[in-house]
Amino acid sequence: MEELYTLEREVGRGSYGVVFEGHMAKTGQRVAIKRLPCSSPESIELYLQELWAMRATAKNNPNVIALHSCLLQTGPRTLQPLLSSRLPLDLVESVLKGAVVGMESQHEQENRTHLPQSKTCRTNSDGLFRSRFKSRLRTKSESDVLSSKSQETSNSGLSSSKSKERTPCEMSRTPVRTGLSRPRKRPGSRHREEKRRPRRCLALWLVMEYCDGGDLNHYLLSRPPDSQRDHSLLRQLSSAIAFLHHLRIVHRDLKPDNVLVSLGPDGPLIKVADFGLSKMCVEGGQSLDGEASLSRQHFSSTCGSDFYMAPEVWGGLPYTAQADIFSLGVMFWAVLERITFLEEGSTQEQLGAYVCKGRWLMPLGEALWENPDLQVSIPVKARRAPSLPPPPGQAVCALLLDMLASDPDARPTAAQLEARVCGAIKEDGAL
Repeated sequence: MEELYTLEREVGRGSYGVVFEGHMAKTGQRVAIKRLPCSSPESIELYLQELWAMRATAKNNPNVIALHSCLLQTGPRTLQPLLSSRLPLDLVESVLKGAVVGMESQHEQENRTHLPQSKTCRTNSDGLFRSRFKSRLRTKSESDVLSSKSQETSNSGLSSSKSKERTPCEMSRTPVRTGLSRPRKRPGSRHREEKRRPRRCLALWLVMEYCDGGDLNHYLLSRPPDSQRDHSLLRQLSSAIAFLHHLRIVHRDLKPDNVLVSLGPDGPLIKVADFGLSKMCVEGGQSLDGEASLSRQHFSSTCGSDFYMAPEVWGGLPYTAQADIFSLGVMFWAVLERITFLEEGSTQEQLGAYVCKGRWLMPLGEALWENPDLQVSIPVKARRAPSLPPPPGQAVCALLLDMLASDPDARPTAAQLEARVCGAIKEDGAL
């Protein structure tokens, strides 16, 4: 790692990995380096989804975090750059088998040598990896190696019985010969056998652009309200989601924690990040064009964060990319009105809209799932202290209500949203 990057300090830690601040050894450019330990098939699957999505976005939008490179760690100090054209098949194999490749016990390895390999594969409900990868996991040459090993074992048994008839002096002077000759291996076969041996993948290292402003929660709540800055954030967020949906990527975990901020002379530049729960929309193995595919792609996995999940996700119904629009609506509302809450067991304020049920705060999506006719009141705060921003205008309020509609089909698409955000801000500013 030291030859390529220098790790400076830890800047973040989550359920699945650790993020470090670092520098490129050659150029000195500051980068963020995320280490994702490959300790279970479930975590590996999330890492591959994130890698897949980030490779698709590349560096084509200023409001989506950019991936510089990806490295696969196969030893304590061994890193291998991954080609951008393919996923690491060792990790794909771990997901399919439901066990991390290269971490079997000796007993399991012996059983795997003598027993035929199962033809079943493990897939998740959204079908990220299909059975088409199975043919890559075992090749003809592997069965040839197994048969040659068994033949060598039988030959060595015969050789040992013959050797008992010779004296130690004869053994030292004359090589043992038998009537059976060992099968000859073609030149380079040993090298190919070693190359096909499963590697132990310790971790994935994702090298990304560094954001010095922290996440959206930290950035906004550490500064006084500013309407012009808030409107800029709304435009950038809508641009990022329009870009992702155009590439048929559904984020599925939009929240302020997953939006990073880069500070610059022209103001804050936001970066949508953390694609571990994202999905790329495909149908019949072929990608479709633009947002037309998103209306046909349904997901069933319940995932996301409570205070930003759409009603249909709360209800366990099949959902589409419109769930992202609802999550974005919750964020927009919280940004414009500085709505915050304290998550249970935490003392850190979080941006997010909700419904009050006595002393309890209910996530907006859960409340709308229980009562689709619930009347959402925007703006929510009638009395405003000088530290609070002014209430959003009528055009922005109407847009927020459409984004937070309980019916997914009533919400604007990402492309429509990008245009409406700019129009609503302009309309309210002209009044």
